[in-house]
Amino acid sequence: MSLIKWQPFGELDDAFVRLMPSLFNRSARVGIESGGKFAWAPSADISETEQEYLIRTELPAVRKEDVKVTLDQGMITIHGERKEEKEIQDEKFHRVESFRGAFSRSFSVPDNIDDKGIRAESKDGVLTVHLPKTKASTPKTVEVKVQ
Repeated sequence: MSLIKWQPFGELDDAFVRLMPSLFNRSARVGIESGGKFAWAPSADISETEQEYLIRTELPAVRKEDVKVTLDQGMITIHGERKEEKEIQDEKFHRVESFRGAFSRSFSVPDNIDDKGIRAESKDGVLTVHLPKTKASTPKTVEVKVQ
């Protein structure tokens, strides 16, 4: 027999998230995996300049060595892990709201991406992925003879 931690407001919290998502859209995405563990995904902002697309993902307390960015078949995926801190013996936690464990976010990218120029940088808890645009080829008029 396994013990299940009772969370008296868990269902109420889920209902709020489903019914009023606009109140929660700036926080990390949270779900429950099988086994009752929380799964989380960091929030992300996507923007565009004339030269590139930018994906900024909030990853506080995540080392850059623990993050991997991949591009595969038109999808860019950011995955990694926020590791558990070692238990501190002389501290008694009253509330813990930060999530730990593995995360993953995937986004489809446009066709005009220069995949060889993609780069990522981590600074002040924000991962910024740069997706440079390719030069748009100017369509030229071609005359085809009818035979």
